[in-house]
Amino acid sequence: MPEGRPFPEANAAYERWLGTHLRIRPADLRRKHTAMAEAAFPFLRATFFRWAERWVAVCPEAADAPRVLAVGDLHVENFGTWRDAEGRLIWGVNDYDEAWRLPYTNDLVRLATSALVAAEQNELSLAARPAATAILDGYLAGLETGGRPFVLAEHHHALRAMAVARLKNPEAFWHRLEAMPPVRGKPPTSARRAIRQMLPDPELEVRFVNRLAGLGSLGRERYVGIADWGGGKVAREAKALAPSACSWTDGTRRRSPRIYYQTIMDEAVRCPDPFVRVKRRWIVRRLAPDCSRIDLKALPDERDELALLQAMGAETANVHLGSARSKSLSADLARRPEGWLHHAAARMRDEVERDWRAWRAHLRRRRR
Repeated sequence: MPEGRPFPEANAAYERWLGTHLRIRPADLRRKHTAMAEAAFPFLRATFFRWAERWVAVCPEAADAPRVLAVGDLHVENFGTWRDAEGRLIWGVNDYDEAWRLPYTNDLVRLATSALVAAEQNELSLAARPAATAILDGYLAGLETGGRPFVLAEHHHALRAMAVARLKNPEAFWHRLEAMPPVRGKPPTSARRAIRQMLPDPELEVRFVNRLAGLGSLGRERYVGIADWGGGKVAREAKALAPSACSWTDGTRRRSPRIYYQTIMDEAVRCPDPFVRVKRRWIVRRLAPDCSRIDLKALPDERDELALLQAMGAETANVHLGSARSKSLSADLARRPEGWLHHAAARMRDEVERDWRAWRAHLRRRRR
């Protein structure tokens, strides 16, 4: 397979490109660089741009597939919970920063790769082949039903038990949020306006803090507004939007490449969070104990990992069915050889780990 340019060179090129589309926070970017060196799993999460640059060359057979409006940066920690307009607890994909029109297999291979890498760090205990099989089983089941959102109040008992385990101590969530450092000066006017528009009362007294979260988006501006309302606290976050890294790898020359964040949320089979909206150059969301991404470390020790990965596969189908017919996706899957997903994920895992080792060596040399 083609080796491509060294990872540190690709990383520098991507960050230069990203800096032409938004304001970079250098200190947060340095934190991201350090986190990338700690282990292969955070490295994978932080470097979707490299995946977008390399995966077709590494897995050409897998990439030969019908295109959908895909998540792009899908992995086992890009899932979370939220409340829909009826107040029901919903589980599903949590972030669409890198949404782009891609072969549907991109999301499946990246999800399976992340499971393999997480297992090697003891975040998951499943073996590689059963993990890939569980994802595919869930995806096929989702296609067969035509898609079905994950409403946790009435169904999906095993998934609900895993998802709500972290919700038993909401005080800790608000304590962490309140302890975050205040914004120096004021956030940009557009960010303050976007946050206020999504609060229950735009005239509330709001305290703005800086929040460090995520890995792929670490380095972007991110502001949280906290207010007291109705006897308790409410919070909204505004995160700077950027074009998908796929527009960088595709060589898109437009000054403002299309951003698909709102489109993919609107088109997917989904019970949406009414408090997640794109507001000009910001993605705004509600922050609350039951409206956040789920870390693998937050899952209970006793959990059904096969059921979890099957659900992730089915939720991936929910997203893809917003832009493609189940018949065409099922037909493409039927022509693929047995074990194709496991083999593609194993090749990408090796690619990720090779780049991660190169990045660690690069940072060590820079710090001497």
